[in-house]
Amino acid sequence: MRKKHVFYLAGIVAVIGMISWTGCATKKYVQTELVTLDQKVEGVEGGVEENQKRLREHDEQLATIGSVIKEHEAELATVDGKIDSKFEEAKKYARGNLIFKETLRNSEAKFKFDSYELSDEAKALLDTFVQKLIEQDQGRYLEIQGHTDSTGEEEWNLLLGKKRAEAVMKHLYKQHHIPLHRMEAISFGSSAPVADNSSREGRAQNRRVEILVYE
Repeated sequence: MRKKHVFYLAGIVAVIGMISWTGCATKKYVQTELVTLDQKVEGVEGGVEENQKRLREHDEQLATIGSVIKEHEAELATVDGKIDSKFEEAKKYARGNLIFKETLRNSEAKFKFDSYELSDEAKALLDTFVQKLIEQDQGRYLEIQGHTDSTGEEEWNLLLGKKRAEAVMKHLYKQHHIPLHRMEAISFGSSAPVADNSSREGRAQNRRVEILVYE
């Protein structure tokens, strides 16, 4: 009986030893896994920080590029302004000095509504204008400006003004043989009124063709 009791105690001790050994092994395994996990987390955090750094550098580069583009745009605008200024100076020099201006008012030229066809009255006025040029023996460049009132879309007004100016230029070329290279037809649309567009009389005054004579 005593021998059985000894074997029983020995078994209990063995079981307790196995449990203790298993517990130690499990604890070491968990600790090892935690260390590995910490290393992975540190690696991920390091990668995130590196990506954030690259993004900041990229944003800085974009900001720098944007500044460079703005600088170039400003420089180009300045250059364009200088070119336009020089071009206008060259045109002014080629034209010479303004001698006088002739105006074909709608009340006299009698342009029909939304029409650029020259009436007989308009042609007669142009013939008188050319006779004046011949008598004065002056003028070597003509700038023919088309003007409209503010009725309608400005896009159409610009086109209508140009068509009326071109009709005048065509008549001067065909009937009086004024060279085309000595004339220019342009349109101001409704942008240069000489009277108030709110009244019928004012709108009539604004519908006109002006011929600027340069020496």
